Amino acid sequence: MRQDIKNLKYVFEPDSVAVIGASPKSSKLGNVVLRNFLEGAFNGSVYPINPKYKKILGLKCYPSVSNVKKRIDLAIIATPALTVPSIVEECGKKGIKGVVVLSAGFGEAGNYELEKELKKNAKKYNIALIGPNCLGVLNPHKRVDSIFFPIYKFGRPKPGSIAFVTQSGGVGSCVVDLASDFGIGFSKFVSYGNATCLDESDIMEYLAKDKETDAILLYLEGTKDGKKLLDRLKKITPKKPVIVLKAGRSKGASKAAYSHTGALAGTYLAYKAAFRQSKAIEVSDVAELFQTVNLLSQPLPKGKRVGVITDGGGLGVLTADAIEENELELASLSKKTTSRLAEILPSYGSVGNPLDLIADADAERYKKAITAFLDDSNIDSVIVVVLFQAPAVDSSLLDIIIRASDRKKKPILIVAMGGEYTIDSRKALDSYGVPTYVSPSYAVEALKKVTDYSFFLKTRKR
Repeated sequence: MRQDIKNLKYVFEPDSVAVIGASPKSSKLGNVVLRNFLEGAFNGSVYPINPKYKKILGLKCYPSVSNVKKRIDLAIIATPALTVPSIVEECGKKGIKGVVVLSAGFGEAGNYELEKELKKNAKKYNIALIGPNCLGVLNPHKRVDSIFFPIYKFGRPKPGSIAFVTQSGGVGSCVVDLASDFGIGFSKFVSYGNATCLDESDIMEYLAKDKETDAILLYLEGTKDGKKLLDRLKKITPKKPVIVLKAGRSKGASKAAYSHTGALAGTYLAYKAAFRQSKAIEVSDVAELFQTVNLLSQPLPKGKRVGVITDGGGLGVLTADAIEENELELASLSKKTTSRLAEILPSYGSVGNPLDLIADADAERYKKAITAFLDDSNIDSVIVVVLFQAPAVDSSLLDIIIRASDRKKKPILIVAMGGEYTIDSRKALDSYGVPTYVSPSYAVEALKKVTDYSFFLKTRKR
């Protein structure tokens, strides 16, 4: 591993941070970032840098990093583009190992020579440089937050085990905000922008060895080195799942991607082939990305046999259709399971898969059915379709589902459609690591991708 990649440790886990371009004005990026560290309970030293001020937000302000006598691990730069290369040179002389450049106005704006100078200065000192033209970096475990969106406008996810690497700050912010709203935890968030020094492959190489990261999400518009990307994906996917959302699939989108981050989107068919070859999990849009990542909190399925439980017969039929369309299988229930289910169903019910618990099903009936499905070795995954609107269903069902999921015996997916009450119930489940979906097809499509990945891991071990 290259030294500058190793130095990403100082980007994600710094003991001291300098905010270069810090400002007392709330509209400035340097003010937002400084507040993030002060109000986010960062357990380290923070140094505002700006020659115009003596104090900012109650902290002593320094003219430059050279004036700070103590060590600085990470510098976050929010100054005009023309000033950035010389600032990075100064950071290198100071011994700063990590730099995040929020500033735009480099290759994406046609200023290629300026970007070359920036790269040369960073490489000279083996600086782990993220950006330029990026949203920032987030490590919820260490309360490192260089994202320049105010906290009251943009939710921060709780600590978790999923790392998100994104070329676009805009797309990244939407996914992170949604994750925060649904209580899904992240280990790291990196918006790498122009990838002048460290690209998506370099960052993933670091995350592949990160103990806090179990899975990686990648939003990609284009890459400067396709062979390198394929090589990294091949090495990472046997250890950790990588979910990829590739934008710029059309010709028009490719041009937009170039003006956005200065990256060539390339031929989509080549990317698609690379993802298939490396066994990265490709998704087609932000919604599917979110739906798939939601499932990573569950154990991987051991096979493609699915059990379906519902209190609405029609929803069970739709789920069965989706299972067949995605080349999964409806599980055949064991005799023991059939007997157990016959005891819990009313006289007018019938045992089968999908299992219709009937509209008058209460939480206790759900509990017994879920337990029976989890205990059945003929079933690899369980989809529970819930009508939270039903009169007999109350909030105790949430606790039952969460406890069943905590057993980590096999993946459990929840499908729930409805208004505010249902949405609140879904959020509660998501916050405890139980993946929820608004339709059977979304749930099954996500399950199919994860099941295929599980099969890939099995074949490698043989």
